[in-house]
Amino acid sequence: MVRLTVHLIAKSSSFSKACRSESLQQYLKKLTHLNFSNKSIEDIGDLSMCRNLTVLYLYDNQISQICNLGFASNLTHLYMQNNNISCIENLSSLHKLSKLFLGGNSITVVEGLDELKSLKELHVEGQKLPRGEKLVFDPRSISSLSETLCILNISKNNIDEIWDLAPLRKLTHLYATDNQLQDIQEAFITQRINSSLTQFEDLDGKQINELSRQFLINWKASKDAKKKLEDGEDIKEQITNQLTTDFRVGPQHPFAHDRSSSLSKPSEYGKPGVIFRADQVQGDSRGRRDIYSSEDWQTLKVCVLGLFWKTFSKALTLL
Repeated sequence: MVRLTVHLIAKSSSFSKACRSESLQQYLKKLTHLNFSNKSIEDIGDLSMCRNLTVLYLYDNQISQICNLGFASNLTHLYMQNNNISCIENLSSLHKLSKLFLGGNSITVVEGLDELKSLKELHVEGQKLPRGEKLVFDPRSISSLSETLCILNISKNNIDEIWDLAPLRKLTHLYATDNQLQDIQEAFITQRINSSLTQFEDLDGKQINELSRQFLINWKASKDAKKKLEDGEDIKEQITNQLTTDFRVGPQHPFAHDRSSSLSKPSEYGKPGVIFRADQVQGDSRGRRDIYSSEDWQTLKVCVLGLFWKTFSKALTLL
């Protein structure tokens, strides 16, 4: 079994060129880029002496587990595509990692990314999945990447829907070809992966031009306006029902009156009192009587306006 260790690094040609002027320890301490791609490596050993490592190339090997990278707190780029990895794990110490390449492995669940607060680019395309299965996403990992991930490659993974990617608000480039999605653009619009449509630049390798972006913005604005209008109709209906109830005059209503009295009844709800008259009034040609004088109507108007303002203010708080 080929294991990546400091001894294997010491045998590499890159160290051979530098060994004339410095020791192995000095070399490892200064090492920032390490390339052991396509070396038939099956396991990662102790590389803790490489504390300044920023870029690690381990693609096209036989590695089955991500391990022994806890020392690499300065690592920003990790290339481990085309290996035998089945689980994304042991990455919690890589707080500076911004690009992660894991395409061509045997991963079934995108998980273990909760602590990668700087990750901007994730490639998990072309996983070797069991027949009939699809790549799925752990909600915790997706949520933790919502404010950082800009580029996502999920091509060739038998994916049939992308609802789980909705929290990725900073996403600008999405690659999802060769899946089971009926129409990737329709899926993107419908499921609103990116809430800030003006930021989205690339969809399956096709650049989103200004015309397409404006269409998406207008579509979103139209949908929001329609929803706001529907909400407004509901509020209007509530106000109308409330006013109808408050203004209905009946035996128990505060405006109900006894025409035989000439008392000024105060409102039960703190509104100005209404003077009810019992003196004779002239009827119209149809025999109706005008029971209110102009002063009465003015007072009643004040009451109605007061009640309307109270109801309208209450409605505003619901918006």
